[in-house]
Amino acid sequence: MTASTLATLVQHFFTARLCAQMQASQHTIASYRDTFRLLLRYASSELHKSPTALAIEDLDANLIGRFLLHIETARSKGARSRNTRLAAIRSFFRHAALHEPALLLHCQKILAMPSKRFDRRAVAFLDNTEMEALSSAPNRSTWTGRRDHALLVLALQTGLRASEIVGLNVCDIVFGVGGHVRCLGKGRKERCTPLRRRATIKVLTVWLREREGSPDQPVFPTISGRRLSRDALEKLVKRHVDCAKRSCSTLANKRVTPHVLRHSTAMDLLRHGVDQSVIALWLGHETIATTQIYIHADMQLKERALAKLPVSNIKSGRYRPDDQLLAFLEAL
Repeated sequence: MTASTLATLVQHFFTARLCAQMQASQHTIASYRDTFRLLLRYASSELHKSPTALAIEDLDANLIGRFLLHIETARSKGARSRNTRLAAIRSFFRHAALHEPALLLHCQKILAMPSKRFDRRAVAFLDNTEMEALSSAPNRSTWTGRRDHALLVLALQTGLRASEIVGLNVCDIVFGVGGHVRCLGKGRKERCTPLRRRATIKVLTVWLREREGSPDQPVFPTISGRRLSRDALEKLVKRHVDCAKRSCSTLANKRVTPHVLRHSTAMDLLRHGVDQSVIALWLGHETIATTQIYIHADMQLKERALAKLPVSNIKSGRYRPDDQLLAFLEAL
């Protein structure tokens, strides 16, 4: 195979497979694009070839394995990020195997590469005091401070994903009776999330009045009027968490990301007695099994269950074996 074969397959994979056949979301396409940017740069550096000179045989299982190790070591990424990159690479080589039968054995070796297992830690979340400290952190005497305050209040009350928050338009906020937020979530599922507190509705009403945007413009724009990126949202949250640490010391021991705000909403709903199936619908989970992670993380729920158990009258003490047991063990 020539270098043009790789270029042709990559272009066909993105244009025909992802865009036309699968109609993949822009987030999926962007993730796959970033994977191949990193892979081609790594292969080019490793093999001392320009990206246009690379052949598909150059991207063998050994090089892919070294690339995944590079992701974890040089780029300091975890097993989840490594597996995400591998999933994109597998998808491409499944596509290549269909269109180039001569590459079946080459593709099969890469498709056989396993995902890496990782520890599943309990979800991180904020309690009510920490949520209040974070939402109060922005300086509301400035335009950006009022924007950030409205954004944090909305994120903590609705549990929207980062992509859903930055993708909100002015027309997606509905006030009045049954006030809610419309969003297009993961898997292209459109859902409506209630605005469950009057304070949230008031903050958003004041902000949108100041915002003065047309219905198709973003709810939370940059200073120049463009839509916030996910990286900008993450930096925004980190900046205000650093500020909130001054008034809430418990935040110092937590790594807070936009997704942690989503977890905080779920835990708040769970502690107020909302059923798991309702929380799954609220957050846009595919199955209720995804919502089980919040039950495992809630120590208060476990303590309440423990308190309902009857008190045992068994006296505690140290076990002491009798002489017959000792004689039996010594005879072994």
